[in-house]
Amino acid sequence: MQNNYLKLLGLHVVIGVIIYLFRPLGHFYFYGIVCYFLIKTISIKPQFKSFQIVSACAYIVGAEVILRMTNSGPFYEASKYLVTLFSVLGLFYNGFNRKATTYLLYILFLVPSIYVSLYLLDVGQNIRKAIAFNLSGPVCLGIAALFCYKVKLTKAQLGTVLDYAVYPLVSTLVYVILYNPNVAAISNSTGSNFAASGGFGPNQMSTVLGLGFFIMTVRFFYFSKAKWLRYLDLLLILLFAFRAIVTFSRGGVLTAIIMIVAFVIILYSRTNSKQKRNLLFSLLGFTVIGIATWIISASQTNGLIEKRYANQNAMGIEKSDVTTGRSELFLAEFDEFLENPFLGVGVGRVKDLRFQKTGIHAASHNEMSRIIAEHGLLGVIAFTILLLVPLFFRLGNRSNVLFFSFYLFWLLTINHSAMRIAAPAFIYALSLLHIIDDTPSLHRKQINKAQ
Repeated sequence: MQNNYLKLLGLHVVIGVIIYLFRPLGHFYFYGIVCYFLIKTISIKPQFKSFQIVSACAYIVGAEVILRMTNSGPFYEASKYLVTLFSVLGLFYNGFNRKATTYLLYILFLVPSIYVSLYLLDVGQNIRKAIAFNLSGPVCLGIAALFCYKVKLTKAQLGTVLDYAVYPLVSTLVYVILYNPNVAAISNSTGSNFAASGGFGPNQMSTVLGLGFFIMTVRFFYFSKAKWLRYLDLLLILLFAFRAIVTFSRGGVLTAIIMIVAFVIILYSRTNSKQKRNLLFSLLGFTVIGIATWIISASQTNGLIEKRYANQNAMGIEKSDVTTGRSELFLAEFDEFLENPFLGVGVGRVKDLRFQKTGIHAASHNEMSRIIAEHGLLGVIAFTILLLVPLFFRLGNRSNVLFFSFYLFWLLTINHSAMRIAAPAFIYALSLLHIIDDTPSLHRKQINKAQ
């Protein structure tokens, strides 16, 4: 398994290089992903179908940003639709747990505002596209959660799922490094850095590189046993963290750090005294790598990254708003909810209304304010379902050591990046998995006392 892991890592380093050099090959990569996982899902034995589908979704989530940044696939939102498609396949093969029915209600609560949009949305816009764009993420989350609720995976299978997510993230990392290996040359302000993000959106890039940072950290503490593999984990931790930091988009980095803290606390609480000592020793090595990463980042950005995280501009003057204007957008969307409390303003209409009132096209990137503004009280109920169901699930099922990390990734990401990518939707669904003990039982032959 270790050799297979290394081969697949190496393959995805090569994929990153090839797609960087020949961007049109990204289309072959996209359709290769679809064909491979569809064939594997259909042909695999029934008892492994759920595991295979979760792995397929994890891979698609990991590949989404590199596919977007190279314009690969039939359309921009294709990855969300693929995750939804594979989740529907999972429901077709295995059905769903009756206790997950609340997620059907969640999806149904999103429907009425579609009719509000059809009636009120500016006819100059592509109505179908506006509705699909704003609902693809929430519906993806609902279907994925419906499928994943209480799906049983072993600890080893959970590790494999995370590996499937990190392989294409390694390709993304390689692409970004090749796109701009000299960070110092393009660091001249404290604003989000597109050049350091592979020419793509720093917010989305920071989110997925932060996710890679987290997954490699989990491998280091929880899954990797061989010493040389753990050294490789530390190297990838440094690279993922460094490239996430130098995007100058703080959301993905801070989210990853909070996820790691939650994971380490839960892991520490579950270990015996000997394992606690080993964990503390590993934590020391991890901290050293973390400090080294920050020092390198500060050096390569000419000290600007320190000002960015101190909420200062390039001159060292503190900015008045740490949210870079998003708090005002949040409040504006809340005002829309107060004015239209029952059914909301309609799917996709928040930006349209803001443009009509201010002449500015801007998005808050906050799913919480968007869902209540566009869906009204039904949106409040829908979001409450998302917020509470995993917590009630956790009360009766503490098997998933990564539960709080997955849950926090969703909650924090939708507050700085909404659901522009499939990652928060699917990672949320992973918090609903039931992880079973795969430690082999120890059987001792009974001694016959009569002998």
